[in-house]
Amino acid sequence: MGVRGLQGFVGSTCPHICTVVSFKELAEQHRNKHPGCTPTIVVDAMCCLRYWYTPESWICGGQWREYFSALRDFVKTFTDVGIKLVFFFDGMVEQDKRDEWVKRRLKNNREISRIFHYIKSHREQPGRNMFFIPSGLAIFTRFALKTLGQETLCSLQEADYEVASYGLQNNCLGILGEDTDYLIYDTCPYFSISELCLESLETVMLCREKLCESLDISLADLPLLACLLGNDIIPEGMFESFRYKCLSSYTSVKGNFDKKGNIILAVADHISKVLCLHQGEKKLEEMLPLGPNKALFYKGVASYLLPGQKSPWFFQKSKGLVSLDKEVGSIHSDPESKQEVPMCTDSETKHGVPVCTDPESKQGVPVCTDSETKQGVPVCTDPESRQGVPVCIDPESNQGVPMCTDPESKQGVPVCTDPESKHGVPVCIDPDSKEGFALCTHPESKQGVPVCTHPEPKQRDPICTHTEIKQKSPLGADPEFKLEAVICTNPEIKQEDLVNMEPEVKEQVTMVSDPEILKIARAHHVQAESYLVYSIMSSGEIECSNTLEDALDQALPSQAFVYRPVRQRVYSLLLGGDAGGASTCPTVKEWFVYSGNPLRRPDLVRPLQMNIPGGTPNLKLLWLNQDPGLQAHRLDALLGCFDLFSSREELQAVENPFKALCCLLIYLFVQVDTLCLEDLHAFIAQALCLQGKSTVQLVDLQLDYIDPRAVQLGSLLVRGLTTLVLVNSACGFPWRTSDFMPWNVFDGKLFHQKYLQSEKGYSVEALVEQNRSRLTKFHALKAVVCKACVKENRRIVSRQHWRSPQPGRWGRQGAGAHRMSSEYSRAGQGQHWRDQGPGNRQYEPDHWRRYSSSSGRAAAPCMLLICREVRCKAPLRTAATPGARRQQGPGTRHVSASTPLCRGSRRSAATVFMSEAPYFTKGSLMCCCDLGMTF
Repeated sequence: MGVRGLQGFVGSTCPHICTVVSFKELAEQHRNKHPGCTPTIVVDAMCCLRYWYTPESWICGGQWREYFSALRDFVKTFTDVGIKLVFFFDGMVEQDKRDEWVKRRLKNNREISRIFHYIKSHREQPGRNMFFIPSGLAIFTRFALKTLGQETLCSLQEADYEVASYGLQNNCLGILGEDTDYLIYDTCPYFSISELCLESLETVMLCREKLCESLDISLADLPLLACLLGNDIIPEGMFESFRYKCLSSYTSVKGNFDKKGNIILAVADHISKVLCLHQGEKKLEEMLPLGPNKALFYKGVASYLLPGQKSPWFFQKSKGLVSLDKEVGSIHSDPESKQEVPMCTDSETKHGVPVCTDPESKQGVPVCTDSETKQGVPVCTDPESRQGVPVCIDPESNQGVPMCTDPESKQGVPVCTDPESKHGVPVCIDPDSKEGFALCTHPESKQGVPVCTHPEPKQRDPICTHTEIKQKSPLGADPEFKLEAVICTNPEIKQEDLVNMEPEVKEQVTMVSDPEILKIARAHHVQAESYLVYSIMSSGEIECSNTLEDALDQALPSQAFVYRPVRQRVYSLLLGGDAGGASTCPTVKEWFVYSGNPLRRPDLVRPLQMNIPGGTPNLKLLWLNQDPGLQAHRLDALLGCFDLFSSREELQAVENPFKALCCLLIYLFVQVDTLCLEDLHAFIAQALCLQGKSTVQLVDLQLDYIDPRAVQLGSLLVRGLTTLVLVNSACGFPWRTSDFMPWNVFDGKLFHQKYLQSEKGYSVEALVEQNRSRLTKFHALKAVVCKACVKENRRIVSRQHWRSPQPGRWGRQGAGAHRMSSEYSRAGQGQHWRDQGPGNRQYEPDHWRRYSSSSGRAAAPCMLLICREVRCKAPLRTAATPGARRQQGPGTRHVSASTPLCRGSRRSAATVFMSEAPYFTKGSLMCCCDLGMTF
């Protein structure tokens, strides 16, 4: 995170830039300097999660009561001395940082594997050196802080830029976090969360001015230094050879061969001694080995520029004023920007027209000032209408591209002129091909939708792209879109470079065209009241980080698969508001971490129609209608997402906060056939016992040992609670959020204790600690879950009735065989988790089901291969006997066990999923073919 090597460099080579400060004293100084202004610290919450999570136990799913208490103490300590806290959370992963995100997730996978190996070897929690934050910690921290009355915001991009912008624009006392990027931003002071002593409110302030003094560079040079060293945008290896050349030159003069610290000193020395000599005369690409990475490098530098800031490293040639057949009459000073703007006089209107100078042609280009953004927009004069038409200068051709102004967004949209109709047609410029795509205007949303032209019928069909439009407001706190047109000012940098390197928040061409609905979703997102909803509706791309899951336990599925059908129905609700329903909805890109997924590309997941009376409800009805009677429809939608509408009456009879928990348990036990009666007892008993325990009692709770299966079950339930957050917000909040916050319904150690007791055969009375009231509630909740599962042909049985485990992907038999029997068929209701394979293919409702052999004899394995075009549509699945196959459709053929495929006995799931060829184990076969592979 942050600039490569800078944290270590500061600690070892430049410790003098770190100063111990007291927040109490700083707050008092701030009040004296700014009377009536409350000292405010903006907190990068994602950097603080490890500091905040102080409970000793972290392996069992999270000690949420303890964690909530620690957050409350943290907030109270600051408010007691009159300091206001504003918390920022990451809202989504920027595309430029996706590779870095993937790299960290794969690293986390390796750490999790080591954690489970340690648990199996030692039957205890690893030391703090192997600490891994509990699943869902960031999500639930937002709601905990809001419960504590704190201002909590969720960014529209990665949070560090918005944190730095907020701190600068709101005259904050400082930034509290742990990211060396805050040493690069020219913003308010940066304080370290890792060095914070909460009792004395003292920490370390890292001074960027002292850093510049030590490196002999200016503040404006820090973004350049950061990119040359490598950060989340610029890969570390991009300038590796350049850094070593700098080091070689530096050490030959200094005679010091301390490579680690000297690399930063050497690069800084090169900036101050070499690059600065030619600053303003030569372009960076003439002084640095940028090569094909020029656009990315400029974008990396620009990502550190906050609103109103400029970089001296963006080369501009000297400007000369030419009148373009008009006389330069005056210099106009914009009262907002305080900058002087050259003016030329229009011979027709006699009015002064601002001009900007094209540094290539040395000619003045007339500009008009946008009343909303106060910025100049280049214009060309239409010879027929004599009206100025806004243009955007193409940096390659130096030609003006006409633009039309959207009356809704006040944005300039490039247009092309139809030679037949003479009308301008809005176009979108593809930054890769430099070609313009025509836009058709949606009649309701007034938004341009790109169209593609078929070469033969010459018809234009709407296509979904991710064309990005600038949004000047960097802060999520402003619910209004104040967009500005992009003006190309540096012809040496390609247009797409400028478009993509700006750090401002970008509004993409969204998946949802209704601006009112999108505005509500955005507001809920910014205020940290929802989870994933805005990402689905805006970009159609979501991600989920690592979960404590044992890659070698093939009997328990990954949470990514278990809750996928729920997400599919949410996609249908959020994206399928028209008559076409889920069938016309676009696919959603899922970056979900699970064993064997290399994360080279996202899973493409299709929405799934809800199975409720009336079909998928209208989103406007759920979100905008305040009629109290609509709450029942919202609840129907929520249950429809879990496909539990048939259990509506039973769930309605359950009291809070157990209603949401029962809904989740029913879904889990219907989906996962390896869950047994003992698991259900442990889940219910811990929720009931939690209500009567204090935080101190939970802290003092001791476990006999740690069971790896219980660890994964705890994480599976917590991920289910995060899924409830998504569903509840998507359906218009039919349930109170507090009813499924983990500190009210789940405790990791307590669940682990009940799990171990249930495994040992403890009675129900013992599980509920001999409490008669809890015993009554226990039987009532168990009856609700079991009755609902029976409706879905799922009978929950005790583990003692299971046969001995058998090798293979399917793990335990018995209950699993019942779950996979031919009696259970819910065609069109989404894939069972075992039918879902690795990434890089589309997932859609699947009508195929496996069959278990009823004869008891070993059947020759026969696999179904379902292919469409060159992409494998779904994983290969097992049919126990040829006679048990269902009717196959086009593109389906059989592959027998003798087919020359990649074979093996029993390899790990990771090996199977990452295989480039189809592979099968005993009793199962899965396809991991990549694009282009045919059979």
